[in-house]
Amino acid sequence: MVNKSLILTVDDKPQNLQFLGKLLSNNGYEVAMAQSGAQALAFVKSEFPDLILLDVMMPEMDGYEVCEKLKTGLPTRHIPVIFLTAKSDAQAIVKGFDVGGVDYVTKPFHSAELLARIKTHIELKTLRGLLPMCSHCKKIRDDKGFWNDVDSYLETHSHLTFTHGICPACMDKLYKGYDWYKKRVQPDTKE
Repeated sequence: MVNKSLILTVDDKPQNLQFLGKLLSNNGYEVAMAQSGAQALAFVKSEFPDLILLDVMMPEMDGYEVCEKLKTGLPTRHIPVIFLTAKSDAQAIVKGFDVGGVDYVTKPFHSAELLARIKTHIELKTLRGLLPMCSHCKKIRDDKGFWNDVDSYLETHSHLTFTHGICPACMDKLYKGYDWYKKRVQPDTKE
């Protein structure tokens, strides 16, 4: 069974949410809805949608501010945001990209075009999450074509730092019959 992609739609108008919910669910997506920026931010604390459709003009917190908050949070910054709004001037569109949106669709929109953009951005998100790994030695190929050990790759591409040790299975392979180690570390080990 294939998991359906989850799309969070955020709009202060219930009729817009209802239309989008029907359109998306009829095209194989799982849909979550929020009527405000605050509801959207609360939702992503517990669930991570594959994509967010975000209106700009909402009371209390506009879509730009919601997007900025999403993009500053570590677990949410990689969620693609498509602005779906009636604001169509160039300044509004540029601002949408400046705050972290991946696309900008103006209302009224063509359903087929919106669905094509959604599909493209979900595929791009999936592809960004893939790491080419050697099936034999488990090294990872970086974006320059070099093969790196997993720990080196992750330290370079994230904020992780590794400490190293040797697990019991590797200890056994490296030092056959390492009873001296078992007795020192695990004194109650029975032979």
